[in-house]
Amino acid sequence: MHILTTILAVLAALALAACGTPASRPDTSAGTITQPRAVSEKGNEIALYALGLIDTAYRFGGKNPEAGLDCSGMVSYIYDRAVGLKVQGSAADIARRGRPIDRVALRPGDLVFFNTRNRPYSHVGIYLGDDRFVHAPSTNGRVRIDALANRYYAQRFEAARTFFD
Repeated sequence: MHILTTILAVLAALALAACGTPASRPDTSAGTITQPRAVSEKGNEIALYALGLIDTAYRFGGKNPEAGLDCSGMVSYIYDRAVGLKVQGSAADIARRGRPIDRVALRPGDLVFFNTRNRPYSHVGIYLGDDRFVHAPSTNGRVRIDALANRYYAQRFEAARTFFD
């Protein structure tokens, strides 16, 4: 029931965000997006697709829901299926290819990266909005939603990346 409530809240937030006025053009002078951005239709598609995979089993190296997913496999699968974008490799590989954005510029569909194994960019999730993200953690073995403010993830947050304008 808690997952259903969270999913409905995220869907409502995405719907409301889609109705908002567009944000000003991002500041990209230093290569990093530092200001809030307009809602992305592709990003919303990715976020909605990710919600459909909640409770999918975790499997190290997993690249599809039937066999199980790890964090980078989940991102690759969702980006490909939701919007046809090929994003492959480890979490660190994906981080290197994405465009850096400040945390304040996050919007649904962007990626959030963490240092969970004493290695930079060792974990990745998909930002949903409202300070929440979907990811495939090995702990508890299921795709789930967590908050960026959760103490564990807040202490390990490293960066955010986008693949959309």
